[in-house]
Amino acid sequence: MPDQSAQITVEALINAPIQRVWECWTGPAHIVNWNFASDDWRCPRAENDPRPGGQLNWRMEAKDGSFGFDFEGEYDEVKEYSEINYHIIDGRKVILTFSEENGKTRVTETFDPEDINSRELQQQGWQMILNNFKKYCESI
Repeated sequence: MPDQSAQITVEALINAPIQRVWECWTGPAHIVNWNFASDDWRCPRAENDPRPGGQLNWRMEAKDGSFGFDFEGEYDEVKEYSEINYHIIDGRKVILTFSEENGKTRVTETFDPEDINSRELQQQGWQMILNNFKKYCESI
């Protein structure tokens, strides 16, 4: 079991009902519109099967073609409108919680960091993606 204190948490309060937030997070047609940290990146493809044992494979790449990768994992537990637990292909765990707050939805994402980039860089990158998700959810 990873050291819980080593995990990183990011969150956003989204001005949208929990059903819409859930659909935007889990629907492949939505994922391709928000799953990148900056405007010079894109997510041209997303496959998502949000159920225990289901797979996720989200392609992330620089728009100029200089770099790209597949973000892959498997779902461990899915509680509709509440919680998603999955592990990335390298074994790191991710826990997402969705909670209603006065008509808005708080999304909290806690993940095991990797060894290559600093904690600060990882937290910043994941927060930027979550901020992009918030912006997308609030715009549709």
